[in-house]
Amino acid sequence: MSNMTEALLDPLPGLILLPLAWGIAAFLLGPGRGAAPAIVTLSLQFLFCLQLTHQVLADGPATHPVGGWGAPLGIDLMADGLATAMLLLTQAVALPLAVYARAYFRPGAPEARHFWPLFGLLLAGLNGLFLSADLFNVYVTLELVGLAAVGLVAMGGGAGQIAAALRYLFATLLGSGAYLLGVALIYGSYGSVSITTLEPLVAAHAPTLVGLAGGLMLLGLMLKTALFPFHFWLPPAHGGAAAPVSALLSALVVKASFYLILRLWLGPLAPLSALHPLLPWLPALLGTAAIFWGSWKAIRALRLKMMIAYSTVAQLGYLFLIFPLLGALGGLQAGIMQAFAHGLAKAAMFAAAGVLIKATGQDTIAGLAGAAQKLPLTLFAFGLAGVTLMGLPPSAGFLAKWQLIEAALGQDCWLIALVALAGGLLAAVYVFRVLRQAFLLTAPESSLQPVPRSLEWAAFALASASVLLGLRGVELMQLLHVGWAG
Repeated sequence: MSNMTEALLDPLPGLILLPLAWGIAAFLLGPGRGAAPAIVTLSLQFLFCLQLTHQVLADGPATHPVGGWGAPLGIDLMADGLATAMLLLTQAVALPLAVYARAYFRPGAPEARHFWPLFGLLLAGLNGLFLSADLFNVYVTLELVGLAAVGLVAMGGGAGQIAAALRYLFATLLGSGAYLLGVALIYGSYGSVSITTLEPLVAAHAPTLVGLAGGLMLLGLMLKTALFPFHFWLPPAHGGAAAPVSALLSALVVKASFYLILRLWLGPLAPLSALHPLLPWLPALLGTAAIFWGSWKAIRALRLKMMIAYSTVAQLGYLFLIFPLLGALGGLQAGIMQAFAHGLAKAAMFAAAGVLIKATGQDTIAGLAGAAQKLPLTLFAFGLAGVTLMGLPPSAGFLAKWQLIEAALGQDCWLIALVALAGGLLAAVYVFRVLRQAFLLTAPESSLQPVPRSLEWAAFALASASVLLGLRGVELMQLLHVGWAG
């Protein structure tokens, strides 16, 4: 019992055990009773994350040997600056969305019974993934995240949601299978799956088989990230799920596999990418295609949530523009700031869309006329999130694009700078399309259904955070100086 208490008080295992605990408690308590323990525990998780951030900045990477058995015989949990930054994003998005979900799901609704346990499992998987220091443990957490996310998509039970969930399940299992096959090949070559142990081994000797393993792992993770052209599962899954689920998937779940790509690219697979100078341009080209294709589909979308889902496809493209720029810290900083900006803004946008759909009773952009008159706070939140996606100052999106363009011009990659600017202009088209429709006047007899104010304030809090982060982004970037080796 004392060991369990000690583990809960340590921020590394605590960030995994706490969401598991309230997820199980939510299942046992029944529908309508999982919200309160979730919000309380998420507040504690956020405090743990702040404690871990202070610890990492002061003392370097934090390590916890699970069960007292560290690597290579046991499992280590490890948090460097990059992992800690992703943990901060996860808790910062999850807490407002928990408040939002409490008001979104009616008391006693069947969705509430499934949402809170799956939410807890999802967060436990995400936190465990960011803290994992070996490739197989990463696979276990990937599966936990993927299966929980599929369950959340299918939660409503409608035909469209079941179809989207099955497509998502196929994609996540295929991606996990490719990743696991790569891990098996690496273990067969080196006899280890520890990330820190593998880095010098791969640097010293990298046979062709390891190159194949790395390709399989990256391909599987790109499928899970929904990078173009592997995005076929994302729009129906994100566009058809309940608003809190769409926000979680878009803001956090796809960032987990991107984080793993980045971790592998900068760690064990770094010697392989260094052997082929043109290799970093492959994800950058796919990211460029994602920005233009996703933006075009968002501009043409008729449904509000489908427009936001295609916007996610486009915005994910920015994360992959940084790979030719990772020779300098500026490229990594631009990518992580973009992950934060997109995570907060997209959670706010889906949350605002959920309010608009509840109020109007429909999910079409054409049906938003008059919404600005009666839901000004929601439209303001949507607009603030749009400011971040467009990259306008002083938002975090502006800071991310500024860092990306600065890093690109510093390394004579001016094409990346042009793509970043063009993507911002395309984002303005689909954001202003929604705002223009919402500000149209309607007949006096038209009415909107009342919605809980906490839904509007949660969306506004997330949108405001995406803008205000642009003013204090320097503190976040300090975390990225803390590497695995300290």
